[in-house]
Amino acid sequence: MSAEVGHQAPANSSEYIGHHLINLTNSGEKQTKLIDFSVVNVDTVFFSVFLGVLGLLLLWMIARKVTSGVPSRTQAAVEALVEMVEEQSKSIVHGDRTFVAPLALTVFFWVVFMNAMDWVPIDLPGWLNHQLGLGLPYTRIVATADINATMGMAFAVFLLMMYYSFKIKGFGGFAHELVSAPFGAKWYLAPANLGLNIVEYFSKTVSLGIRLFGNMFAGELIFALIATMGAAWGTVGLGTGLGLALGQVIAGSIWAIFHILVVLLQAFIFMMLTLVYVGQAHEAH
Repeated sequence: MSAEVGHQAPANSSEYIGHHLINLTNSGEKQTKLIDFSVVNVDTVFFSVFLGVLGLLLLWMIARKVTSGVPSRTQAAVEALVEMVEEQSKSIVHGDRTFVAPLALTVFFWVVFMNAMDWVPIDLPGWLNHQLGLGLPYTRIVATADINATMGMAFAVFLLMMYYSFKIKGFGGFAHELVSAPFGAKWYLAPANLGLNIVEYFSKTVSLGIRLFGNMFAGELIFALIATMGAAWGTVGLGTGLGLALGQVIAGSIWAIFHILVVLLQAFIFMMLTLVYVGQAHEAH
């Protein structure tokens, strides 16, 4: 989230907040449709890829230093996390977990890294943008606060569900399941079964993406609201200005601490739902 370069500064709190919620796009035009493949949020793509690579690099560096002796604190923490993910995947996915368990661990780390960008001071990217002379009109650094990113991740989980459904049950078995569950294999119940299954797969995908987006967007919005307290420093009297500045520090600190739980919890929920949905694809009704 950055201050706009080459444009007049936001005149009020509404403009300030609205400005910080605009993505940098490939065409310079704002996305006006829910689905528009002609508009690419460049900042979302950059930060999601960058943080994914950074997460993999850190895990690789930790793995290189693994020792069979007394582990370091970092190694112990990562080993505990790996064991937790392995236990969760073992209890949910009944089948080959060679790919699923590492996938869940990667998803957790990736989402944590993207969520954690919400802790960066809201105007720091804009300040860096100005200092480095990048000339970027907008920059949003919290990729998971962009519905395009979270729905893209949810769609990837949907593709995994379809892949494992076809791989494990076969085309015939999966097709039979679609028209025979949950009400039974009677021919006259086939349309109801098919319709219900389509709605179920659609709702799983949409809710998975919307849940993560909603929580992170709300967190970003609250940080922006808190930042407006300090932004009002020069528009009010000295006493009120000092009170607002102090309120921003206190409220911002409290929300940042609480946001630690939000960041980790949302990553854990996304990982667990990924395991649950992939695990359901392994089982027949």
